[in-house]
Amino acid sequence: MNQNKYVGMWVTADGYIRHALLQGGRYDEARGSRKSAYQGSYRIEGDHIDYRDDTGFTAGGDFRDGVLYHAGMVLCRETTR
Repeated sequence: MNQNKYVGMWVTADGYIRHALLQGGRYDEARGSRKSAYQGSYRIEGDHIDYRDDTGFTAGGDFRDGVLYHAGMVLCRETTR
């Protein structure tokens, strides 16, 4: 599992959805002003990510050219300035 290269914050262009991919295979998703709207685990194989939130809901996505495509959303890595 090569998750380390994808660890960090991924955000939609409008900043509404924010996925924090954490070390150790956990994630924390914020939506708007709602912090920790969803939390769970993730697994990465190659450039594919599978999510499983703590309620059991599952979803997947793919990293392509530095972009995360997940459940109809497009997320880019947040950069610090």
